[in-house]
Amino acid sequence: MSLEVLWSLGLAYPAQVVNGLALFLALAGSWLLLATRWRERRALARVLMESEGEALLEALAPSAADAALDRLNRFFYAFGLVSLGAGLALSWFSTTLGTSLAG
Repeated sequence: MSLEVLWSLGLAYPAQVVNGLALFLALAGSWLLLATRWRERRALARVLMESEGEALLEALAPSAADAALDRLNRFFYAFGLVSLGAGLALSWFSTTLGTSLAG
């Protein structure tokens, strides 16, 4: 398909284009949340596999690297939730966009 045909489809069906963008944002946000959770689980399993005595000491006195990792995980969680929220808002907007153009 040429770019002009794709552009005309977007102009003919704007609600579907906005809804497609909403779907993309929601999928990206959910993937980011899942990937962050899997990464946390793998890190916890790695710490438990090394030795439980050292893990207990690290749990009692967290290092600066743990604090930086926690900040990074919180950022990924926040960004994922914002992406899901933006996807939801765009999806709601696309439903009103379709009805306002039809009326």
